[in-house]
Amino acid sequence: MATIPLMEPVYQGNQGPVFFAAGFRPFFLFAAIQAAFMLPLWLLVFLAILPVGSNWNPVVWHAHAMVFGFAGAAVGGFLLTAVPNWTNSHHVSGRPLMLLFGVWLAGRVACTLAGILPPVLVAVLDLGYLPILAVLLAKPLIEAGKWRNIIFLPILGLMWLADLCVHLEAILGKATGMKGLYLGIFIVLLMIAIVGGRIVPSFTENWLRMQGKPVKMAPVAWIEKGGAAASVLLAGLAQIALPSSPVAGGLLLAAAAIHGFRLSRWHGLATWNNPILIVLHVGYGWMVLGFALLGLSAFVEALPASAAVHALTAGSVATMVIGVMSRAALGHSGRPLQLAPATVWAYVLISVGALLRVVAPVIPGAMVPLTIAGGLIWVGGWLIYIGVYLPVLTLPRADGRPG
Repeated sequence: MATIPLMEPVYQGNQGPVFFAAGFRPFFLFAAIQAAFMLPLWLLVFLAILPVGSNWNPVVWHAHAMVFGFAGAAVGGFLLTAVPNWTNSHHVSGRPLMLLFGVWLAGRVACTLAGILPPVLVAVLDLGYLPILAVLLAKPLIEAGKWRNIIFLPILGLMWLADLCVHLEAILGKATGMKGLYLGIFIVLLMIAIVGGRIVPSFTENWLRMQGKPVKMAPVAWIEKGGAAASVLLAGLAQIALPSSPVAGGLLLAAAAIHGFRLSRWHGLATWNNPILIVLHVGYGWMVLGFALLGLSAFVEALPASAAVHALTAGSVATMVIGVMSRAALGHSGRPLQLAPATVWAYVLISVGALLRVVAPVIPGAMVPLTIAGGLIWVGGWLIYIGVYLPVLTLPRADGRPG
């Protein structure tokens, strides 16, 4: 079975401040900060306490911060750590990493102030991040001939296109924002399907073997050789072109069935007592649930699409992100893969918060209180992560090695 080993990248020695010695450090920390800061800000907008500039639809503004700010940072941190492993190349650090992080941060500030700054300036500042990230990743991937992983470059290109669609709505007044957001969400889910399909069964097999419970997860060829990814792409394109239509609903339900069957073969229940591992199964399970709910929403009027979208984003994306970040940050900072008890609570709070947000629009009269409760609980999970991982991500490695 194909794997993505989260092993040690090659470091170039002293490349400036330790915080910029490796991509996971700034981006794993600020992905969490983005989530913890922007969600309460959105709740103030949701309650009509804080206005958003007239050139941004408030829902689009909120979703953009989560998809392209929060998830975009997590994607960057992961790829900047994984590509050196895949290619045996030097890790991006020092000034190039500072530049990339500075561009990402400028985009976040600009989008937060979208009601104050000119929309073209906001777009220019925000759209710079993904192309620079792609350039930094392209050279080692191409030189090493890692064609199997070069797929992430066009994926980043599609994510940039999705971001552009959101900005075009603010600049031109065209209704492209929601299409761009759906494209961005499904691009992130595609990455979860690809990366999750490699690391979750691999980590599970390895851990069960160490527990004296070896299992063999024989891959289903058509799923692993394109079926899983194709189901996400087809469902996503249908939802963008024909939102909440029977065609989109059918393809989404098919994607739920395919990924549910895939997940069922990974022996997730056997990992119940290993939080750092089972959280990845839970995150993938959220994606299956989200596909199913979004598919059903095309046929069941009482089930709004927003409930399903939050299962996919606040549930699947957030859970997979915190699961990968908490694991990778420990390993790449020279620490054993042993979670602090508080981190387990962070996992729980994120899923509980996501669950409340999913059910909020379904229960009559409960939309506002459940949205607030779910949002604050979800943010609580990220605040715990920040508290636990701030020293991990800002201090030198525990084993004294560079990076």
